[in-house]
Amino acid sequence: MRIFKLLILFFFFVSCAAKVKQENFLRHNVGKGETIYQISTKYQITPFDIYRLNPDAKNGIQEGTVLLIPKTPTAVVKTETKNIIHEVKAKETLYSIAREYQVTVPQLEEWNSELLKDGLKKGQEIIVGKEILPVNENYLEVQNTKNTIETFSHKIQPQETLYGISKKYGITIEDIIALNPDAKEGLKNGTILTLKRKTEKTVTEINNDTTLYIVKPKQTFYSLTRELNISKEELVALNPDLKDGLKVGMILKLPNTAGIIKKDSIYIEKKVANLLETINKKKKRNLVLLLPFNLNKLDSNSSTSLKQTLKENPLLNLSLEFYSGAMMAIDSARVLGLPLNVKILDVESSRTSSNISKLILENDFSNVDAVIGPFQNSLAEKTAELLLKDSIPVISPLSKEVGMKYPNLYNAVPTEDYMMNKLFSHFKKNNGNVIAVVSAKKGSTKEYLISRYPEAQFPEFNTKGGIDTDKLKSLLVKDKKNFVIVESETTSQILNVTNLLIKLKSDFDIQLVVLKLYDTLDFEEIPMTNLTELNMLFPSNRKEIETESDKIFANKYLKENKTLPSSAAARGFDVTFDTILRIYQEGGYAKSVQTQKTEYFENTFDYVNDNGNIINNGVYLMYYDTDYSIKKVN
Repeated sequence: MRIFKLLILFFFFVSCAAKVKQENFLRHNVGKGETIYQISTKYQITPFDIYRLNPDAKNGIQEGTVLLIPKTPTAVVKTETKNIIHEVKAKETLYSIAREYQVTVPQLEEWNSELLKDGLKKGQEIIVGKEILPVNENYLEVQNTKNTIETFSHKIQPQETLYGISKKYGITIEDIIALNPDAKEGLKNGTILTLKRKTEKTVTEINNDTTLYIVKPKQTFYSLTRELNISKEELVALNPDLKDGLKVGMILKLPNTAGIIKKDSIYIEKKVANLLETINKKKKRNLVLLLPFNLNKLDSNSSTSLKQTLKENPLLNLSLEFYSGAMMAIDSARVLGLPLNVKILDVESSRTSSNISKLILENDFSNVDAVIGPFQNSLAEKTAELLLKDSIPVISPLSKEVGMKYPNLYNAVPTEDYMMNKLFSHFKKNNGNVIAVVSAKKGSTKEYLISRYPEAQFPEFNTKGGIDTDKLKSLLVKDKKNFVIVESETTSQILNVTNLLIKLKSDFDIQLVVLKLYDTLDFEEIPMTNLTELNMLFPSNRKEIETESDKIFANKYLKENKTLPSSAAARGFDVTFDTILRIYQEGGYAKSVQTQKTEYFENTFDYVNDNGNIINNGVYLMYYDTDYSIKKVN
């Protein structure tokens, strides 16, 4: 072992001697309080350039240390320095912050001399380091920006107003109040506000094939591959120096396909994968479920029956149904022999607050591979924000809402836009003639169709509010598929239109379409035959039972719970089982969703990155068949 170390030292000194002989470097004496960042900025190089010639500098530098500085950096890139900002939390000290960011207390005091005159205070935003970024030089380049959400705090000063704060940070008063409901009643001096704003990060393309990226402090291969949507192998192929490890300040070459420079949604059709064939059981995995049981609101001494409690508390009912499906998925994983540890935490929430921060603070999430929940979109976003530093995937299992863009937040329910996109694509694929019968009270639906599908035609209504049958007939086209969308809140209008379409079906190829299943269709006045004869078409995020494996799940659930699975129970199983299988794939959950589409009892999971929002594009088109069954459009 000693001989091996001596050989390493020998080759190191030979290497250094060669560099000395070539005189391709300068010498720099480290001054008091100087950092690698400051020195690299002074010589317009990157920290990696310094570490490459001075490996010991990675362990820290002291006054008087002599560093070798390359005359020519590893990449010809001019850089600029940007402050790294830290929001001071309760009980933090300059010493603890300095240790976290690997700087010295005197440096913090120098960078924040004015701010720290009265001492360190919670909510302050202080400079804790310098980040080196590429800037324009005289070479051909294209700059792209990536929007991110910055969360920070603001301490209210005397005589400050919501208007003044909104102007200072470029955010709206409504956004401030949404995050701080108490601010609606007035601002109090000294109160800490939580604020969020969009920021833009510029990435510079060197040419048509590559992009520059500078490695930041505390980044790992895992977080980097997640952010850039690229595999470790692809990074190493473009940057051979990565074989020796990831180092702060490295300038990396990226292909144009890296996720950081995507401007628009990119959707590539993926085949359904069987994740059971590629699971890796070698390592134990950890899964957390955050479910809104709100047990603190249940009175154990109350005489109210469980049945009555569930009736009065639909959220608890939903949680229990989802939980029942999730437990079946967890049991299935254990039958498969997967070494899985599961923790279920109770989310307590009200209209304006929740215990999410407390749950994450009091529980160890450092080794968690994925988190399912909470149900509410804003709480799922909060969870993703708090777990972002560890790149822990957070799956929002039930909400159709999409808001904040977090690279670790996965929206498992397709949005309304994705549902409509599936439908509109079907119209175009079949070269369809689209006619929309939209009642006067659904004006917003008509506006939406005009903007999203301008080819749609709208028949007129008569003075009594009924459809102009002659006009509707004149819009139909022979030798073409006629998709007739009906959106109405009255049974009589739906009945009249469907009766008319059935009569015209002998002369035209007609299919009834609804944008979603709504209650008016269930009224007895509208015969089911009207819907089946017209093969009513609609988009859905769930399918009907159709395969033998679907029946096995339904029967097992029936046996264990004395009832067939509800849609919430089915989603509980599908989301949980999908998450479990993905965390056992090579590269984990995040890598799996990039390339693998899956399908289970009712749901398909086909995630796409939509300008920073990761959304499930697993949408079905379903139709009523003449045998009174609901089938999937192939």
